[in-house]
Amino acid sequence: MELHHLALRTRDVERLVAFYRRVFDLLVVREGPHGCGQSVWLQLEHGVLMIEPAAEDEPSIDPQSLELVAFRVDLARRAEIEARVSVEARTEHTIYFRDPDGRRLAVSTHPLD
Repeated sequence: MELHHLALRTRDVERLVAFYRRVFDLLVVREGPHGCGQSVWLQLEHGVLMIEPAAEDEPSIDPQSLELVAFRVDLARRAEIEARVSVEARTEHTIYFRDPDGRRLAVSTHPLD
C-alpha cells in the first residue's frame, strides 16, 4: 500500500505552503478552491501533500504533541533540510522539528528493511 495523499489543514494556507516549499523543495501541482478557501497540492515522490483551509471551529494543533509525520530521505537531503529548520530533537538517523502550525515533522535515514 502506498500513500495517496496527506491532507494538512491550517488557518494560513499561504504560510504553510511557503514552509513546505522552502523546507522540502516541493512543487505545486494544483491550486484551487476547496470548501471555505484555497487548497494547494504539493507533489511528493509517491502521492500529494494537500494544504487545506481549516474551518474556524477546528481545534489547533497541540504544540506539545509527539505525533508526527516522517519523511524518508538520504543523508545529503537530511543535512539540507536540517539547515532550513529549527531542530527540536534528533537520533542517529532522524531529526525532528515543527511546521508553523506546531505540527511535529521528521526526516529520517533509518532503514525500513
